[in-house]
Amino acid sequence: MSYPLQGIKVIELGQIIAGTYGGQVLSDLGAEVIKVETPNGDLGRIPSVAPINGESGLFLTFNRNKKSIVIDLKTEKGLKIFYNLIKKADVVVDNFRPGVLDRLKINYETLKKINKRIIQCSVTGYGETGEYANLPALDIIIQSISGYMAITGEPDTPPVRTGIPLADLSGGIFSCKAILAALYKREKTGKGSSISLSMFDGMLSLLTYLGTVWLTKGELPIPPGSSHMYSVPWQAFKVNDGYVVIATRQEVFWERMCDAMNLEYLKTHEKYATNPKRVENRDELIPILEEVFITKSVKEWIDLFREYEVPCAPVNNLDGAFNEPPVLERDMVVKYQHPTAGEIKLPGNPMKFADVEGTISNPAPTLGQHTTEILSSLLEMDENEIKNLINENIIK
Repeated sequence: MSYPLQGIKVIELGQIIAGTYGGQVLSDLGAEVIKVETPNGDLGRIPSVAPINGESGLFLTFNRNKKSIVIDLKTEKGLKIFYNLIKKADVVVDNFRPGVLDRLKINYETLKKINKRIIQCSVTGYGETGEYANLPALDIIIQSISGYMAITGEPDTPPVRTGIPLADLSGGIFSCKAILAALYKREKTGKGSSISLSMFDGMLSLLTYLGTVWLTKGELPIPPGSSHMYSVPWQAFKVNDGYVVIATRQEVFWERMCDAMNLEYLKTHEKYATNPKRVENRDELIPILEEVFITKSVKEWIDLFREYEVPCAPVNNLDGAFNEPPVLERDMVVKYQHPTAGEIKLPGNPMKFADVEGTISNPAPTLGQHTTEILSSLLEMDENEIKNLINENIIK
């Protein structure tokens, strides 16, 4: 068995989430990801962020399977080491602010002279040029400016961000996809690529049909809560011990739901018989359903709706989510033993290949943990060379 990206070497200059999540996904596919850090380390290492036993849970998550090497790229000798790594690498990823690559002399124009096959991918907030290029681009900032906070939450309530750092994650999602495409292109042309990704662009893309409706019709969405603008009922309902979600896009599901709830008369009622009518009369229909939903428990409704084959789910928190049968069935919790934080359990790899068994799950590295290993094995430096570089504070 071999993983799809076995043999691919990724040099990661990325930090926190936007510049690291893509590398973590590539590592799940078998790529060797070498994390080049400054002497102070990735900002994601700050232990107060999602703390676990003195370590950052964020770092422990997004840097699983990676190796850490510390190089001071602001020194001539450090830069030379980096260039030698580029000769051996396939991909280099960063999420620096515009202009940093040029100042450090590690931009694509420089790197492709060293390795014409190198694939360079930069994740920025708004792109490398333009009016907003140098503005700060934290996750909540991008969620806000890209429209997400205006369409998340309940109507007539303050703006709400999504519960996960979706803007940061979009950098990793699209960088990973772009790198895979560039690797395929390289197989055909023998040449590398320069990839520019913007978190703002990624979030606009993820707006999908809501963006299309606005751009085409000028129709602005409103925060829907758990409901759907174009399907009813499609939302969470309060029951006597929690919440249950129902999604009845097709009429057959609406009819089955009515049967399960002993509301057969609603199936053919002139106000509710079709989805367009239910959307039109949403404010009258939902209170009728709410009065019935509150009479049973989550388990009772889920069992009943599954018996009637109605799309439904409990509104889980993470304790419920990670206790659902597919988690165990599809190996969606992995673990590793970290030298200081102890046993770490974390979400697994969702990409399952028929000819590959198991998930790679090596500990997130301590700062500079693999410096000596990489310099000696990959760059064939001898012990004295490495000691001298350490003494000169070029590496750590």
